[in-house]
Amino acid sequence: MTHVRINNLTKAYSGVDAPAVADLDLDIPSGRLIALLGPSGCGKTTTLKMIAGLIRPTAGDITFDGDSIVRIPPEKRGAVMVFQNYLLFPYMSVGQNVGFGLKMAGVDPKTIDQRVKEMLNLVRLPDISDRRPKQLSGGQQQRVALARALITKPRVLLLDEPLSNLDAHLRDEMRELILSVQRDLGITTIFVTHDQEEAVLLADRIAMIFDGRLQQFASPDVFYRHPASERIARFLGGVNFLPGKRQGDTVETDVGSFRFAPGGEDERPPEDGLLTIRPEQIVLGQPTAENTVQGRVVSRIFVGTYTRYRLALGSHQIEAVRSADVAGDFAEGQDVPIGFPADRVWMVRPDQAA
Repeated sequence: MTHVRINNLTKAYSGVDAPAVADLDLDIPSGRLIALLGPSGCGKTTTLKMIAGLIRPTAGDITFDGDSIVRIPPEKRGAVMVFQNYLLFPYMSVGQNVGFGLKMAGVDPKTIDQRVKEMLNLVRLPDISDRRPKQLSGGQQQRVALARALITKPRVLLLDEPLSNLDAHLRDEMRELILSVQRDLGITTIFVTHDQEEAVLLADRIAMIFDGRLQQFASPDVFYRHPASERIARFLGGVNFLPGKRQGDTVETDVGSFRFAPGGEDERPPEDGLLTIRPEQIVLGQPTAENTVQGRVVSRIFVGTYTRYRLALGSHQIEAVRSADVAGDFAEGQDVPIGFPADRVWMVRPDQAA
């Protein structure tokens, strides 16, 4: 297991005004699974390639267990990268692909065969050693690429959009496999994704990156409960925002006062900003002890397992989601009490780029 520290990491390209990555700081404890999350072009893959040694930083440092690796050749860093396009050698068998790294290191054939067998069992693909990559499905090829990376016993595993080329069913299988392998081996893992669901399901912590800069680094539940900005909240599916002013643990808005539960020391909301609450966390039709206001149903969409409502609240409109398991329904035009649970309300800074 390896402790990875990224210090003021910057990558700037000549002729480009803004750096691809700017002053990035991350502290990744040993054995953790970390997601670099953000939209396309935000600097996620550039960061991963700098850790792998495929791109040299303009400034900053990367350390493994306290030792700088930025001047160490890629093949000697102990960081192995799995690309989204697999990059398997088509003229080699699966076994030869998986064992390629050990062969280049001069390991004897008998040991290579044994290790290949162990790795294929680890990724749940026994008995396919003699097949060619073209005979495999996309999910199988991704597993082979993972086995090829792990066979060298790397200090750090880097995954670049590992599930983007797979259909929904295979993505679910690969998520389970990646989690299982990562937990079994205890290997420090950093993966890149633009998929919020993927990041939340896999990662111990998420590094949200916009425009090459780190916006927030926290556990998935903190991102949902206490996003740092409007842009982050929107990226994670937030749609409800009411301008307000914070007074202690209360937000004053033009539709009423709402109390919220304070966060940790590093999660203090701004004095002026936007009150936010996720659609699924709003309580409809059941007045709560506090934070209840009256609204009107503008529209409703039945989706099977839940109903999505658009609600008029003063001059604002918000959305709420109600599970099909909850009794009762509300018609368009109906007045309804709307509850904002205090432990689900939060205040974020507005963002012009949201």
